[in-house]
Amino acid sequence: MAENGAPRGRSIRMTGRERREQLVTVGRSVFAEKGFDMSSVEEIAARASVSKPIVYEHFGGKEGLYAVVVDREVSTLLADLERSLREQRLHPRLLMERAALAFLSYIDENEDGFRILVRDSPVSQAGGTFSSLLTDVAQRVEEILAAQLKLHSYPERDATMYAQMLVGMVAYTGQWWLETRTPSKEIVASRMVNLSWYGLVDLQKSPTLHEGSKA
Repeated sequence: MAENGAPRGRSIRMTGRERREQLVTVGRSVFAEKGFDMSSVEEIAARASVSKPIVYEHFGGKEGLYAVVVDREVSTLLADLERSLREQRLHPRLLMERAALAFLSYIDENEDGFRILVRDSPVSQAGGTFSSLLTDVAQRVEEILAAQLKLHSYPERDATMYAQMLVGMVAYTGQWWLETRTPSKEIVASRMVNLSWYGLVDLQKSPTLHEGSKA
């Protein structure tokens, strides 16, 4: 008997929607484990206890299935981050804390999904890459920073750079934390905000490099 209780070589009778969802779940697991290049329609079909034509029927091939998986992960992470930044009237530090914790919570609860996002996408995959996702996040953070910089009479044009720096720090730290899982996500989030916030509190309006200066 197969693991799911059905005889080997025979698939469970499902509706088209149920079968599609099953293949997305199985594909997500395979892509996270092996990456896009090393994954195959054969293995995905075997793990789902279906024939290869079933996979092609629903997704047109490995690329189509991968695109659906990535799109769902991007949507999930962006939705989590959007919710964390929704209350614009909160103190900026609280918004930073919420965003950092939301990012780490996504990693904690969607390990396979995050592994897929941080892997290199196939050449044929035009959108949905981790870098494009971070660009979307950075644009959202930039809006918040621009308002705060303006409020304190800092150059608003710097919001773009600072947003990239903050998002990059969170994303890179998230990849490290995925492998270590220590300390807790709450502690990691608090340390990231501690570093970024106290750097922002004493931010110079026109910073310059000191090395090589006449001072």
